Amino acid sequence: MSEIISTVSASASRRVIGIAMMLGLGGLMIFLALGPEVQAIAIQVPLLAFGLAVLFLAEKMRRATALRLELTGTQLRDSSGRVLASVDQIEAIDRGMFAMKPSNGFMLKLNAAPGAAWMPGLYWRLGRRVGVGGVTSPGQTKFMSEMLTAMLAERRENDSPPG
Repeated sequence: MSEIISTVSASASRRVIGIAMMLGLGGLMIFLALGPEVQAIAIQVPLLAFGLAVLFLAEKMRRATALRLELTGTQLRDSSGRVLASVDQIEAIDRGMFAMKPSNGFMLKLNAAPGAAWMPGLYWRLGRRVGVGGVTSPGQTKFMSEMLTAMLAERRENDSPPG
């Protein structure tokens, strides 16, 4: 087991606000669907389905943000043990202002597509891209991205021929 270099976890206040907003939206949709103002079943069913889906996602976000991300010398994983990416797979890190990345986070470009995964508020992985961030602490994600950048620079330096 490698030593943990950096961790990223959900900020408590951002986590509470994010989950509360999703619970409020889901509850509002269900309230509207079951209220006396809406009598057409063609409107009630989609509103009810949407409300239940949002409540399901709020629960998924609650469970996901209880985890944390851990960077070791060989891999980026979550605290449940799921590996997001091996450090050897990472080609580039994008944390620019206009990057398609989660809020307060960064994007990794991999050399292979390990499969899709999504933990709302913490990370997502789709194709060769991994987005880290959401309701995470900006300071922790910045530190992790800087550590990854340093690890990539060291790997490139070691891989380049002498001369």
